[in-house]
Amino acid sequence: QVQLVESGGGEVQPGGSLRLSCAVSGSTLDEYAIGWFRLVPGKFREGISCIETTNGTAYYEDSVKGRFTISTDSARKTVYLQMDSLEPADTATYYCAADREGGLTWSGAYYYMRADEYDFWGKGTQVTVSS
Repeated sequence: QVQLVESGGGEVQPGGSLRLSCAVSGSTLDEYAIGWFRLVPGKFREGISCIETTNGTAYYEDSVKGRFTISTDSARKTVYLQMDSLEPADTATYYCAADREGGLTWSGAYYYMRADEYDFWGKGTQVTVSS
């Protein structure tokens, strides 16, 4: 059974930075793509970034492209999400999740992260961006 534990959330002012961590156990890191989703109450769960751990190929949703960076540390079996230039709209609960099938779904026109394709989930960490 794969387990994922997020950490690193907190409260930060607009323009600030946070680094989220996702510690993976119960599996080697290269068996899964690891994705980051976020959830705002009353809204859908949004897939914002994922990484194919075998080759480092990364995906970013448009709203975070250029501000967030996903990376892996295979020795620590940890995936990081560096979040810079944070905005109030980034306030959410952030979840990491593992997918055996590469992390992305083809819509017919573009790739996106589909939450129900992910097999294992962490419990989330809260990020609040507020002045």
